[in-house]
Amino acid sequence: QVQLVESGGGLVQAGGSLRLSCAVSGGTFSSYLMGWFRQAPGKEREFVAGIKRSNDTTLYADSVKGRFTISRDNAKNTVYLQMNVLKPEDTAVYYCAANARFLFLTRSRTTYDYWGQGTQVTVSS
Repeated sequence: QVQLVESGGGLVQAGGSLRLSCAVSGGTFSSYLMGWFRQAPGKEREFVAGIKRSNDTTLYADSVKGRFTISRDNAKNTVYLQMNVLKPEDTAVYYCAANARFLFLTRSRTTYDYWGQGTQVTVSS
C-alpha cells in the first residue's frame, strides 16, 4: 500500500519561506510523477507544482511560478516544495500526490492516484 506523509507546514509571516517534504513508502517512488496541490477554505483543491520521474521537468501554477520550487530525491523517496516570498493567499492545506499511470505531467487532480493527509500552511500579513 502506497503511503504519502507530508511535513514542514506551519505559520509564517508574509515574505517568509517554508519547505514542505513528502515521504513516500510502499511503492516504487522513482516510477511516479509527483505533484503538490493545495486547498484553501471554501475553495477547490488546486494544482501547485509537479515533477517528472527523472527530476528534469517541472510544471507550476502561474500563481506560484518564480516563488516555489519542486524537487525530488529518488534515493530518499521524498519530494519537496520550497516556498519563498509567501503571501497570505498561499494559506491552505498542502497535499502531495503521486501519479502512477501517466508519462507526462498534468494539473488535473483526477490523474493522481495516491494522496497524503495534508499539512497546513498559514501565512500571516
